[in-house]
Amino acid sequence: MLKQRIITALLLLAVFLPALFHPDARWLGLAGLFLVAAGAWEWGRLNNMGVVSALLMSACCLMLCAAAWFSGVAALMPNAWWLLTGVFWISLLFYFLKHGIDSWRILPAIIRNLIGIGVLTMTWLALYQAKSTGTSFLTSVLLLVWVADISAYFVGKQWGRHKLAPAISPGKSREGLLGALLGVVVLSFTWLALQIPFPALSDSLFARLYAHGVFFMLAGVIFLTLISAAGDLFESLLKRSAGVKDSSRLLPGHGGVLDRLDALLPTLPLAMMLYLM
Repeated sequence: MLKQRIITALLLLAVFLPALFHPDARWLGLAGLFLVAAGAWEWGRLNNMGVVSALLMSACCLMLCAAAWFSGVAALMPNAWWLLTGVFWISLLFYFLKHGIDSWRILPAIIRNLIGIGVLTMTWLALYQAKSTGTSFLTSVLLLVWVADISAYFVGKQWGRHKLAPAISPGKSREGLLGALLGVVVLSFTWLALQIPFPALSDSLFARLYAHGVFFMLAGVIFLTLISAAGDLFESLLKRSAGVKDSSRLLPGHGGVLDRLDALLPTLPLAMMLYLM
């Protein structure tokens, strides 16, 4: 299993790291389309779609993203769009995480899958505009999510005693969430310190939030860390509703694409919302 995880991770890095650091945002946009297509297929399969119907869902997401890309809209989404996206995501997460798995199950399948199309299309738009905004900005958002996830895992494994959401994801603890918050706060101040000798880092999420004051930055990174954790829980809710452990087996040793994107789905759009405030 470990060997599979390492091989899959190296292959993913070989594809996405060059696209992430390439100055042309189109390369990352193209790589992102593959993730969206795979994620849409998994979403459909988790929500009672057959193989063909799930592929049609992937095609629908690809067409929406391609239309935004070729029309030039993808890199220029207005501030109001990201504000509405933020309201949508906060409402979605609050409602379903509060009311639990059954609240998702009772929704008609067509509504669940329309939500999936919207969620994945918004994620691709956020990814593309974040890259167009700057590699430093996108990298800082990705690191926020990864540091939160890693910190939560290690702190939760070592000191986790109180369950965060036992009915949805029994392995997650409140102590792990506190570890995630602490890890991201340390990351944000470390990034700000490093941008002094390395000016290329200055156009980051942390620097943008810090421009409004240190308390605004702290509130912003804490908010995004909580959103990241909520995105992870929401994907767990989808899987529990479907009665599966992983969203698919597309990534050997890692599960599915949604298993790797879960925290980023809401965090990227809401990071764009905060960046443009």
